[in-house]
Amino acid sequence: MSAKCIMLQGTSSHVGKSILATGLCRLFFQEGFRVAPFKAQTITMHSYRLADGDEIGIAQGIQAEAAGVQPQAVMNPLLLQPQKKSGTRVIARGRLLGEMDAWEYRKNYYLRGLEIIEKAWRQLSQENEILVIEGAGSPVEVNLKDRDLANMQTALLADSPVILVADIDRGGAFAALVGTLALLDPGEKALVKGFIINKFRGERRLLQPALDFLEKRTGLPVLGVVPFLDNLEIEEEDSHTGVGKVRLSVEDTGDAKKRKKRGEDYDRLAAMLREQLDLKLLYAIMGL
Repeated sequence: MSAKCIMLQGTSSHVGKSILATGLCRLFFQEGFRVAPFKAQTITMHSYRLADGDEIGIAQGIQAEAAGVQPQAVMNPLLLQPQKKSGTRVIARGRLLGEMDAWEYRKNYYLRGLEIIEKAWRQLSQENEILVIEGAGSPVEVNLKDRDLANMQTALLADSPVILVADIDRGGAFAALVGTLALLDPGEKALVKGFIINKFRGERRLLQPALDFLEKRTGLPVLGVVPFLDNLEIEEEDSHTGVGKVRLSVEDTGDAKKRKKRGEDYDRLAAMLREQLDLKLLYAIMGL
């Protein structure tokens, strides 16, 4: 039996998808599910080195910790690491394939990449009860959308419901959500089941008219409004621009003090999501 899935996609990079996915992994783990993270393709200099030397994106390593499982290369089957002077390092299922420029990768590697992603997803889906899938950037970059492996192509492959996440701290969240929906193809739009407003500061009652507008305009529910969180010692995939590479490894999990602090952060995230999200609706969307 295949795992139930939920996919977080964003209106842009830096909306907080990685942190929310980490919190959901912890929440489902606490509920007693076998859960694992999945991100089809990551572009980041920040990696997590596994015990066998394989390398995945740092966010999926952290999310696996939160889910109470060992990180695996299949959790992030394609990792792209931009280089300053050459092209991009292409890492498939944890191992370096080589370097190529963006045009070459986009033109010649799409079908091979899709095959790698599908095999990885099928393996994880058979081994787990829930997959928390994270998208990348925006699903509607119109110049890249036809060969975007990380967003709607993954959602269609997994037949996964999608929750769109917007960062209200930056402003323009509601325009971004409505605009994202407008640029999706009909089959893609049908997979979107609701919204999360992330990084909110202020009084909820002042926000309510905008939430009502969004639900009326789109016909989709807002699953929750998540407050701005600080003091989290969890590395985010997009927390740096690539200068000064960040790396964690399984050896880092052996540091009792660091492990304890990260565990506390995972629990804090899960508790916050329990309070702020409509979990009954989320479970219904996932078919649980």
